[in-house]
Amino acid sequence: MTGQNDDLTGLLKLALDKSVEGRRNLTATLGDLFSDRTSVLSERERALMSDILHKLIRDCEMAVRRDLAERLSKAENPPHDLIVALANDQIEVAQPILMNSDVLRDMELVQIVRRRTHEHQLAITMRRALSEPVSDALVETGDVNVIKALLENQDARISEATMTYLAEESQRVDTYQEPLIKRHDLNPELARRMYLWVSAALRQHITQNFEVDPTELDDSLEKLASTMAGDPAQHETDREAKRPAAILAQHLGDADGISWHLLIQVLRQGEIPLFEALFGKLSGLTPERVVKVLYESGGESLAIACRALDMPKTTFATTYLLSRRSESGRRVADPRALAHVLGLFDKINPKSAQDVLKSWRRDEDYQDAIEQVANTSPTGPGA
Repeated sequence: MTGQNDDLTGLLKLALDKSVEGRRNLTATLGDLFSDRTSVLSERERALMSDILHKLIRDCEMAVRRDLAERLSKAENPPHDLIVALANDQIEVAQPILMNSDVLRDMELVQIVRRRTHEHQLAITMRRALSEPVSDALVETGDVNVIKALLENQDARISEATMTYLAEESQRVDTYQEPLIKRHDLNPELARRMYLWVSAALRQHITQNFEVDPTELDDSLEKLASTMAGDPAQHETDREAKRPAAILAQHLGDADGISWHLLIQVLRQGEIPLFEALFGKLSGLTPERVVKVLYESGGESLAIACRALDMPKTTFATTYLLSRRSESGRRVADPRALAHVLGLFDKINPKSAQDVLKSWRRDEDYQDAIEQVANTSPTGPGA
């Protein structure tokens, strides 16, 4: 009992001391009581000390408030409203609370992000853990430095939609690229797309400033991007390879058994999936690209691919005719269209056709990235 009276007498003396040092000692003492895990305070005592601290922080100098914030920032059960008040104080006071206090709720952090300063936002990005709503609020500021700091915080939870948005933004904001790529929660598909964008931008810079062979450069950059980011499309390729037609085409290809005669025979018999798989094996094109080449209405792409493969003209003519189908599935032949495409076939330079076929073998996303970079560049179309 005597000890408790002594404590109260000491606090009373500190409360009567109006000097800066007296205020500092009082807030330090009360702050220590909240921070001391061994201290057992009644609800009345907690309310009384909280009220005293509230009154003090309105009149105390910043140095005193900063010291109190430091003491309470890691306290397990400090007065909630006092923590909120300190978090909304000037950044010199608020920073330790914003960075370390687990007492602050998401909604309170969101309000601070929206209403307080750039420095408050940066302090919040450095918290040990951030929820998706708080991360979203930080991204909504549009501040590049704030968003970069958020991305560098591996403990911050970022929604998939927000991550996709930031990945798209990284095309124009280079600052986002490195922290995004380093995040452990970055979707593999987004990582792949980002590597393709960066590779396409690098390609444009190199081709504009150095004399290089674009084909060889594309070979290197595409391989690098695929190696670094992995290839999510490989799963689809694996599924495609398990289909019966693809398995047979793979076997025939391994045995060098794909001849022009076999290709035409399969097509005449109406074995379209096998024909597509065989043509893909011969051309090195993906199943999606094979469909585009084979069934393009004008036949130009088919003429280029067949010329690149050194297909005889008579075989090409038969392939063209057999692959033309009406919507009902009945084969149709337009003599004028055939004459046009055969004339085109004769004019195509085999070496040029091989270069085009090689470009078609490339990752379509990589090609799209190159086109996108070209279209958005100041030196591109419309500049």
